[in-house]
Amino acid sequence: MRVPGFLTRLVETRARDGSAARLVAEMNGTGYTASGLAYVSPQAAENLATVTACVGAISSAIASLPAYVYRRVDEGRVEDTTHPLNRLIRSGPNDKQSWCDFCEWLMASVLLRGNGLAEIVFDARGAVVGLQPIPWGWVSVQRLPSGRIAYDVIQQDAMVGATGRSRRLLQEEVLHLKDRSDDGVLGRSRLSRAAETIGASLVTQAFAGMVYANGAFPSGALMSEAKINSDQLAHLRQLFQGAFTGPRNAARALILDQGLKYEAISVSPEDAEVLASRRFGTEELARIFQVPPPLVGIWDNSTFTNSETAGRWFASHTLTPWLRKLEAEFSRSVFTAGSPSFLEFDLSGFLRGDPEARWRSYDIALKNNVLSRNEVRQIEGWNPVPGGDDFTAPPQSVERTVVTKHDERGRIVEMVKTNA
Repeated sequence: MRVPGFLTRLVETRARDGSAARLVAEMNGTGYTASGLAYVSPQAAENLATVTACVGAISSAIASLPAYVYRRVDEGRVEDTTHPLNRLIRSGPNDKQSWCDFCEWLMASVLLRGNGLAEIVFDARGAVVGLQPIPWGWVSVQRLPSGRIAYDVIQQDAMVGATGRSRRLLQEEVLHLKDRSDDGVLGRSRLSRAAETIGASLVTQAFAGMVYANGAFPSGALMSEAKINSDQLAHLRQLFQGAFTGPRNAARALILDQGLKYEAISVSPEDAEVLASRRFGTEELARIFQVPPPLVGIWDNSTFTNSETAGRWFASHTLTPWLRKLEAEFSRSVFTAGSPSFLEFDLSGFLRGDPEARWRSYDIALKNNVLSRNEVRQIEGWNPVPGGDDFTAPPQSVERTVVTKHDERGRIVEMVKTNA
């Protein structure tokens, strides 16, 4: 039975004599880099704070956006509250996740592994009733003799581990969101495209950790030209530590005799170079994910004004492309071909300016009958008011006359504007 506007199951006989050769694709997010020490995997990359912050910024921002199912009509569009997907948005796509959790998981999988996969669950009528997440590490992709794409999934029955049993899903039975693809079938993760950058950051971070784990960094040294035996050294250490260590002894005057000298030890140029490299690496990682530095805590050369602008840039140039991908994939997999219904994420909240600019734009929209009062109230999250859907008459144009006065040399000395 085919229900208009609902997703229906497309039946295909599965090949019994084996599928075509496995698609040759680069392993998403894995591989050794020229640095030699970093094995770039999603788990290792998330040890970098900037990678975790970038993935969290994008995935949590998209998960927080309102999502609506609309239906095209002759007058434009109306919200389709009867569509099954609308129920999943409101109550959750499965019994383990809310809609926000699902979107956040799907986006994180795509950003770290290049692909995010979810099984579409149908009811007896063929309508979608659920979306079950499938970790990409459990999936192998096959191209069938018919040209369709099949996904062989390792069946999991326990919270930890898998049974080893495999089941096959066809391309019409999954929602497959992917990053930019090299073959049109599988997405390729940004970790693999920028493996050298990720690897260099991992090596630098590991080097800094080993320096502090294995190195010794005293703040200063006592030096003597005379030979000091072990007893004298122990006594000197005890006296010095008792007199000058701890918060109670801070900034006390230091008096030395018998030829002792104190020399402060500062950060070496090599250590300073490591710190500079780590700072540069954070900017490189933010650039990979197209996240403005202030949004991931990189405040160098940042002010309140340009940070606010960076937020709008993030919405327009980082979130919007991903949202269009999400909407297109839902139209391909969850909605029936030719269905008048479609999914749309509302990004208006991220694109709002400061209150003064926002209300100025509303005033222009109201005067030119672009928006009604209730539409403005809806955007701001307020309830409608009676008569708020009526458009007012457009403002009448006012003609003005400009009168100029000249002096004896013909120069303009006064300009007066009057209504005609």
